Amino acid sequence: MTTVTADERPEHTGGPKPLLDGQQSQGRTVLVHIFVLAPTLALAAAVPLAWGWGLTWLDVGLAIGFYLLSGLGVTVGFHRLFTHRSFRADRGLRIALAVAGSLAMQGDVVSWVADHRRHHAYSDKEGDPHSPWRFGTTPAALAKGFVHAHIGWLFGRDRTNAARFAPDLLADRDIARIGRLLVLWTVVALLAPALVGGLVTMSWWGALTAFFWAGLVRVAVLHHVTWSINSICHMIGEQPFASRDRATNVWPLAVLSMGESWHNLHHADPTCARHGVRRGQVDISARVIWFFEKLGWAHDVRWPTPTRLARLDAAPRAGAR
Repeated sequence: MTTVTADERPEHTGGPKPLLDGQQSQGRTVLVHIFVLAPTLALAAAVPLAWGWGLTWLDVGLAIGFYLLSGLGVTVGFHRLFTHRSFRADRGLRIALAVAGSLAMQGDVVSWVADHRRHHAYSDKEGDPHSPWRFGTTPAALAKGFVHAHIGWLFGRDRTNAARFAPDLLADRDIARIGRLLVLWTVVALLAPALVGGLVTMSWWGALTAFFWAGLVRVAVLHHVTWSINSICHMIGEQPFASRDRATNVWPLAVLSMGESWHNLHHADPTCARHGVRRGQVDISARVIWFFEKLGWAHDVRWPTPTRLARLDAAPRAGAR
């Protein structure tokens, strides 16, 4: 039987609410296909396009800048702040992080949080929306599970019940309004780089290459890095800390994921603001939270302590295969 920790327990009153909330609308399903497939096709075309033309230092700078902006919006905002409440933020910072995360084109903030809280509540068990162990442990089942965890689950029609898993965000007028404006943020995510590229170069070609590299390709890379946390980081890697699932650390993803691939500690202690807690474990997201704390914009940060980490070391491990 699955044990749900206090942090992962869905917030609701008035009796149990269902896990799911009907099915995605046909329009939303089409949008998911577009958001996933278009950037992925752009990524597949990136290498031959870059061979000798069509890529400038401006494109590289814009791609890195928008990758950091949208990626940190997801890791610091959607994940560590809104999902797990590992720190508290002033209203302006909450709004800024919600908008920045929305530029990653990973869905609206409320749905993202609901899905992720459901994942933690049922991690690697029935009810987990994207466990790679869903179909079994044979090589064929794991191959199928990898595809499901990495990308396949996004095409499912079932929708996580936000009223059960994210009632706090539904009740937050600022965040709920930002969630409803997903189409606007999608347009901004793709056209803002093009606008900057066009204005700097004063050319349509500069706008087009910026749209391709800092828009489509940047989104595709960030998508696959994020999805790798769902798939790779539940299949292979190290488990230095005790968790009740198969979450692992995968160090090659640490920089691109901005600290999210120190996934074992995160599942062992979901509310901890730092995921890379050992020497040499780069965690850019934690450093950004630290910076916000120094500025006075973030407070009540749940930093790791020796006692907190020692307790995790002493608990039994689930074991990765």
